[in-house]
Amino acid sequence: MDELQWAESVSEKIKKKLEITAKRNAHKIPYTTDEGVFDDKSKDQICWWTNGFWGGIMWQMYHATGEKMYFDIAQYNEKELDRNLMNAQGMDHDSGFRWLPTAVCDYRITKDPASKNRGLLAANDLAGRFNSAGSFIRAWNDSGDASKAGWAIIDCMMNLPLLYWAYDETKDPRFIHIATAHANMAEKYFIRPDGSANHIVAFDPVTGDFVKTFGGQGYAEGSSWTRGQGWALYGFVLSYIHTKNESYLNTAKRVANYFIANMGPDALIPVDFRQPEECKLEDSTASAIAACGMLEIEKYVPQNEKHVYHQAAIKLLRVLDEKRCSWDNDCDNILEKCTGAFHDEKHEYSIIYGDYYFIEAIWKLTEQDIFIW
Repeated sequence: MDELQWAESVSEKIKKKLEITAKRNAHKIPYTTDEGVFDDKSKDQICWWTNGFWGGIMWQMYHATGEKMYFDIAQYNEKELDRNLMNAQGMDHDSGFRWLPTAVCDYRITKDPASKNRGLLAANDLAGRFNSAGSFIRAWNDSGDASKAGWAIIDCMMNLPLLYWAYDETKDPRFIHIATAHANMAEKYFIRPDGSANHIVAFDPVTGDFVKTFGGQGYAEGSSWTRGQGWALYGFVLSYIHTKNESYLNTAKRVANYFIANMGPDALIPVDFRQPEECKLEDSTASAIAACGMLEIEKYVPQNEKHVYHQAAIKLLRVLDEKRCSWDNDCDNILEKCTGAFHDEKHEYSIIYGDYYFIEAIWKLTEQDIFIW
């Protein structure tokens, strides 16, 4: 089976499965599964950072099929997140993950002013987290002691497109100034010479001086958390797409080259590229995210480089399809063996953004995707 035939066959499996699972989860906002059944973060964790990805899956499905069911579920997810928008403590650096795949995607398709308003509210809140002393967007909140006021994380590269969108809509230059200032900071402090990425960088929130790095969700300080590598390579190519700053594309390539060099012959991605050799813990979400980013990098590099990123993405996605996907219609999730963080008690379970990025990557290959970021 050639590459396009394979991708189209996976697309059909996704469509058949989502037609069933979307119906039975229409009024949920899932994160993971319990014995194959999606949970529902909308009940008591509406501010959870992944709560936009189910809506994003629904918009991708609607764009590919035109089925109104997906449209309705996506709008339900978007409106449920209004409870998050009205919760100051529940707003953080992950506003892009929540409102780009929901409100902003809705606005791009329908031009609904209510959806545009939600997106701009989220963008303004994200811009308000910018610390001009250190040129970074603050990551997490804390309980009032400001112990994390100087923390920035690599994940935020994926949230910057909310600011780029807000600039495109309003022409208010503060949005693009903040986004590019953060991206420039991340190039300097997060990306190491070999292309690996730090997860957390701490600055003095008053002076902006660099303090230290933390291992975060990876194995240890100085290690290489694979999902963070995915956020970095996809995030930097997105900043290139929105700004055309060649430095961002070169950084995305450097991170992608590091990822490719460490994939291993089986292309089953560990939680951390530098975890102990005897540890076999995997994170399938890192594979899906990196594949999406590589397929975008491919579009902007010279002809003689395209195959490097394309073939790596295909290898990652084929392995996921063959070894790490559940096509059982009685099981809600698609991707298996996902891990949130190396030192969590629970590992290798389903996570909704794994499904989202796997679908997005397959849609890119079959030219069915809507560009959400």
